[in-house]
Amino acid sequence: MTTAPDGVQEVTLQTQDDYVFTPSTFTVAPGPVRLTVVNVAEQMTHNFRFTPDDGPAPIDPEIPLLTPGETRSIEFTATTPGEYGFECSFHTQLQQFGTMTVSG
Repeated sequence: MTTAPDGVQEVTLQTQDDYVFTPSTFTVAPGPVRLTVVNVAEQMTHNFRFTPDDGPAPIDPEIPLLTPGETRSIEFTATTPGEYGFECSFHTQLQQFGTMTVSG
């Protein structure tokens, strides 16, 4: 994770053909977050969302579809400390999950 000149915490995740987010866990401080997902897969499409009802507070922004080679970012404000699950909802049966921790 890095902090941009405007104070926004920047996190970049990769996903690929093996149904894994890299890294699958990361920690941010309460405040603004810019999350970028890079799909480095050659064949698989993926999405990114915070798992519904799996965290201390809802985080609504999501990335609906990433085709191979595509990169997209979302911005949100992390306010409530705790652990927030995230997933590719297309591949939950293949355990494509991760966890964002908001420090307290």
